Amino acid sequence: MAMARASSGLAYPERFYAAASYAGFDGSPNSSAKELTSKFSNDSALLLYALYQQATVGPCNVPKPSSWSPVEQSKWKSWQGLGNMATTEAMRLFVKILEEEDPGWYSRASNSVAEPIVDVEMNHDSKTEAVKENGNSFPETKTISTENGNMMETQDKDVVSEGLGSVVVYDQWIAPPISGQRPKARYEHGAAVVQDKMYIYGGNHNGRYLSDMHILDLRSWAWSKIQAKAVAESTESPSPALLTPCAGHSLIPWENKLLSIAGHTKDPSEIIQVKVFDLQTCSWSTLKTYGKPPVSRGGQSVTLVGTSLVIFGGEDAKRSLLNDLHILDLETMTWDEIDAVGVPPSPRSDHAAAVHAERYLLIFGGGSHAACFNDLHVLDLQTMEWSRPTQQGEIPTPRAGHAGVTIGENWFLVGGGDNKSGVSETVVLNMSTLVWSVVTSVQGRVPLASEGLSLVVSSYSGEDVIVAFGGYNGRYNNEVYVLKPSHKSTLSSKMIETPVPDSVSAVQNNTNPTRDLESELEVGQEGKIREIVVDNVDSEPLISKHPETTEHLIATLKAEKEELESSLSKEKLQSIQLKQDLTEAESQNTDLYKELQSVRGQLAAEQSRCFKLEVDVAELRQKLQTMETLQKELELLQRQKAASEQAALNAKRQSSGGMWGWLAGAPPTQNAYDA
Repeated sequence: MAMARASSGLAYPERFYAAASYAGFDGSPNSSAKELTSKFSNDSALLLYALYQQATVGPCNVPKPSSWSPVEQSKWKSWQGLGNMATTEAMRLFVKILEEEDPGWYSRASNSVAEPIVDVEMNHDSKTEAVKENGNSFPETKTISTENGNMMETQDKDVVSEGLGSVVVYDQWIAPPISGQRPKARYEHGAAVVQDKMYIYGGNHNGRYLSDMHILDLRSWAWSKIQAKAVAESTESPSPALLTPCAGHSLIPWENKLLSIAGHTKDPSEIIQVKVFDLQTCSWSTLKTYGKPPVSRGGQSVTLVGTSLVIFGGEDAKRSLLNDLHILDLETMTWDEIDAVGVPPSPRSDHAAAVHAERYLLIFGGGSHAACFNDLHVLDLQTMEWSRPTQQGEIPTPRAGHAGVTIGENWFLVGGGDNKSGVSETVVLNMSTLVWSVVTSVQGRVPLASEGLSLVVSSYSGEDVIVAFGGYNGRYNNEVYVLKPSHKSTLSSKMIETPVPDSVSAVQNNTNPTRDLESELEVGQEGKIREIVVDNVDSEPLISKHPETTEHLIATLKAEKEELESSLSKEKLQSIQLKQDLTEAESQNTDLYKELQSVRGQLAAEQSRCFKLEVDVAELRQKLQTMETLQKELELLQRQKAASEQAALNAKRQSSGGMWGWLAGAPPTQNAYDA
């Protein structure tokens, strides 16, 4: 191994004076005119002159030049146009413009600038370009350019721009040597890793949605673009699926495919679309799902848990924030809407989600239309119950648009913002203890302090690495940064050495009490055993120096061991008793459940009987109404019969009177008139 010097960068105002010296200023207003005009364009030279005057002299109070000189007139006008700009702001703008015009100025100027020295361990066979300084040879620090060629402020201090194989450094962001054509700068894109290759799909650039796909080989650090094609969705529909540009979607690796779920589009659909990219054929198709899919949205979280995708929150096409929960079974391709118990997170989008122990879904941060959050919510995927445990440690500030990945039981979060500034810290949460800590921090307007960046996990030389890409922090980025975390080993040991906080019980709510007791017992016994081991380690020198104390220490250890064994026996007895109580409770629960089922059966039978009685009553009512109608018809017929009988009687009387008159010899007409 060889030791090389790494630049830690200069703070202001030293950085400004170094930039001014590099540009050709020596303190007098006219000394650098020739050098400026030879190095930079006229506009840039005038602006650099004005900013230098503003930073060193202050606002322009000199009278306008009376002589007819276009150069002097332009210089005075440029300086006068800065008004009352602050000195510090003028210094920063001077350095920024110099970096835009000459991105490598700091590396070339570092030969004559005194800098703090930091030893960085490097591989023996690493290749670096050496520069001479005071007779010693040191590797030259590389600079990192953005899409427009602008070097980030304080880049040398915050990001080491050496290859991963040449710098052995942990918990620090590194800019690897990238080759190939970089993708267009973007944010709110999708990223996923399959077989040491990072796939980038879609995103947003200047308000326009993208549909291109790029690959970054994480071994050679070379970019390449995929010419993706679309295939027919089914044999009945020969037309290929449209490659709709989108942003705010989620890209999930599944088997030998990539799933693109949801996302904002120019012409949004009513429901979530799931698109599939086949890595072998490089073709897109639309996945056919069953059940009731969620409404279309973007900014949601999609978490792969076993063979299911858990979708939470987001913002729909009408800009309404959501906090609903849906699960897509990737084996049956069926959607299921989950109505979880407990208090869910408030509606939000651009949050982060992770799964712990294949059981607990963690939701952190996100934002609404008015505020950003830093709350932590946990969903037990077995009981489907929300809880809000207590966070400990260095709790992150409110943020939205951040990205997260998990390595073991550690959840790393990078970037995000609060609508005012980007977040500079890279933080990690131990999901077992719910303790936050800061991994590293960057300064200035660097791409890592951006919203909408992507974060993936891969391996490099047998070690886990975190890869960040893109983002937006006032400008769109397409830079790649890598971090080798060291928390995978340190946090696990810290968890054993420190007492388990109360927040763990909040994460494991409504779980088996016997299992919780056993786990707490194991942690407690392990902690005591660790203390004994530490006592043994510390006591070894004492034993060697004072042999007479050996027997006393051994007796003490034996006594402690007997005490621990006694405590362990008591705890086991309590555990057995709890198991018996639990068995009895389960038996009672079974009996009550059977009784409940019996009551439910009786209730169903009574309900059926009541229904039959209601039907009989309805039929009787119908018959009663029919009988009333028949009664009325009978009365009418009886009246008609009586009238007919009366008429017949009258007719009979008339016929008998006429006969007697005829016998008496009276004329029929007269008899009729008399009658």
